[in-house]
Amino acid sequence: MPTRRCTDADRRGRLAKARQFLEAAELVEVLADEDDLLDALVTLCVHAGIAAADVICCARLGEHATGQNHTEAIELISSVDKTSAGDLSRLLGMKTRAGYSSTPISAANARTALRGATRLVAVAGS
Repeated sequence: MPTRRCTDADRRGRLAKARQFLEAAELVEVLADEDDLLDALVTLCVHAGIAAADVICCARLGEHATGQNHTEAIELISSVDKTSAGDLSRLLGMKTRAGYSSTPISAANARTALRGATRLVAVAGS
């Protein structure tokens, strides 16, 4: 599995990005009329979750996953936090549908994504 060693600056930078993506997702939730922006909201949550997972792995392992294989990122975070791994897995499971599919994300999935991203960012910030 390709990984990258982390510095304190890497951790701080990734945490700032995780928080930015989550804050943007929360703003989209407030501004959205019905279901018109749910795909964007979920995509922001996915990016927040990925950045937060990097921070968690950096803090606990000194490295984070760098490959395109999301299963490897889930396995790496699972070695230190099973709950966070579950949240990341759910978010990554929505990534293709939210970002690349013509089928919109449901409101229920958007709520799940927002909860998962919020939990991941909270763990990353603790």
